[in-house]
Amino acid sequence: MGNLCSISFSTEDSVYRCWDCIVGQASYTCKLEDNLKALKKELAKLNARRDDVNRRVDLAEQQHMERLNEVQLWLSSVQTVGAEAEELIENGPQEIQKLCSGGCFFKNCKSSYNFGKQVTIKLAEIVDLQKQGDFKIVAENKLAAQVDLKPTEPTVGLEPTLVKVWRLLEEKDAGIVGLYGLGGVGKTTLLTQINKKLSNNLIGYDVVLWVVVSKDHTIQKVQEKIDEKVGLSNELWKNKSCDEKVTDIFRILSKKKFVLLLDDVWERVDLIKVGIPVPNKDNSFKLIFTTRYLEVCGEMGAREKIKVECLSTYEAWKLFEEKVGEETLDSHPDIRGLAKQVAATCGGLPLALITIGRAMACKKMPQDWKYAIEVLEEFPHKLARMDQQMYSLLKFSYDSLPNDTMRSCLLYCSLHPEDFEINTDGLIDYWFCEGFLGEFDNISRARMQGHNIINSLLNACLLEKGTYAESVMMHDVISDMALWIARVCEAVEKKFLVQAGVRSIKALDVENWKGVRMSLAYSGIEDIRGTPICPNLQTLFLNTNKLRVISDGFFQFMHNLRVLTLSTNWELCELSEEISELVSLECLDLSYTGIRELPIKLNRLSKLKCLNLMQANFLQKIP
Repeated sequence: MGNLCSISFSTEDSVYRCWDCIVGQASYTCKLEDNLKALKKELAKLNARRDDVNRRVDLAEQQHMERLNEVQLWLSSVQTVGAEAEELIENGPQEIQKLCSGGCFFKNCKSSYNFGKQVTIKLAEIVDLQKQGDFKIVAENKLAAQVDLKPTEPTVGLEPTLVKVWRLLEEKDAGIVGLYGLGGVGKTTLLTQINKKLSNNLIGYDVVLWVVVSKDHTIQKVQEKIDEKVGLSNELWKNKSCDEKVTDIFRILSKKKFVLLLDDVWERVDLIKVGIPVPNKDNSFKLIFTTRYLEVCGEMGAREKIKVECLSTYEAWKLFEEKVGEETLDSHPDIRGLAKQVAATCGGLPLALITIGRAMACKKMPQDWKYAIEVLEEFPHKLARMDQQMYSLLKFSYDSLPNDTMRSCLLYCSLHPEDFEINTDGLIDYWFCEGFLGEFDNISRARMQGHNIINSLLNACLLEKGTYAESVMMHDVISDMALWIARVCEAVEKKFLVQAGVRSIKALDVENWKGVRMSLAYSGIEDIRGTPICPNLQTLFLNTNKLRVISDGFFQFMHNLRVLTLSTNWELCELSEEISELVSLECLDLSYTGIRELPIKLNRLSKLKCLNLMQANFLQKIP
């Protein structure tokens, strides 16, 4: 018997395991009716949560927001699981009846077991979906059009640079690209062409953002321009703190493959403080910006720095030829040769070629071209600073304007900040009250002439069309040139004082108050105290500041002041009676202010022609 082996095991453990299995399986059938009731109850809760989520999504989409992908996935799961649960609930009574009726015991038990197991599993899925549906956020702001189309002109000489930049967009390594060069050399034109090309082929990017930064940029201004594109521009957004805006912008952009085009960068833009994810070789973001300075390329962390050069002699002539036109060039045998001499004096600068070319487009006599060459040669062609060369060249377009009225009107535009949208009717009102349109005795006729002047300045490329229908803009190079003329070339030195958008000005440095026209707009001034002596002052821009107080005595020595704008100073609630002593005042702009009551003696301003009270919503009394 030694070959027998002994096997021992715990009968008790095996019995317990079998019993647990039997009990677990039996619960599918024994608790079927209870589980079906629970399934119906939990499904109702899930449907209620689904309806709540749908309501929130609908409300968000009415506000042009976009539902989150996880929300859409959850809603789809609810629909699928809900339909399956409905079918189980519908078939439940039949399965319960099978259990009660007997019949083929084994067959009924197996069917009920399978059905009960499905009910239990579906119940767990529905409870889990309820938990998943507790969304804090169901939608986010939807991006606007992928690319904002901008008007473009055919380029001359920029094609090789455009090809190089496009190649960098297709590569991963170059996250930040800086385009630098002289003002007026074509950097903005190049950026516009990049934008246009992206509108036809996004090459894998989700969205293209275009922001004009300008010299007086702030973090808030850049944020505002970006939020319009990413769909954050609403009252709730405007009331958020800077840090909250940073979080919102970063949250949206970090989920997108974007190209950010920054135009006219004068100093480093802190992308982090704006909320922009910093492009690098490890992500799918790209930044291309334009600037006049190589140093800014370094400050911005540009991996690629591309200088936009002036045009070659051949390219410059092609551009100049296009702007002058074949009709003029062929009008006399000598003109084409003279025109090449004029084009040569432009030094390949596209802005000068375009501006002077258009100014000469109607000159069909050789004498006109010879005179043009003489005038241009009065100023040295090669100066130490290229800016001075540019101003000298552009001044020819200014001198070529038909009359002093148009020249005065152009210089007046430089009182506004660079890249500022200038309302045309308001501008013409200022011209009229300054006496530039003196041959007219009423504002309606003056406006007709004013619009004619604006169109002439637009045609001469000395002004540009604004974003809005009734607005114009002055290119920063033209603005600089106009101020250079007003300050240096005019008979009266320091005729213009413009510190618009300059935050560190000493507004009441009386030595600076000797000019004829002054602009301290967009400068963050909160109060003005003192008594500046400025008997020659005719125009004073104090608009778009934070003015609360203008002290007594401030207007005491401004007897020749004709135009005064205090618009967009919401905290300015009252004016001193002293304003009635401005006996020469013809235009007073109090629009968008908090003025509650006009001074009683305002009716003493016998020369007042224009009083702008638009959106002075707190005004209660007019004398």
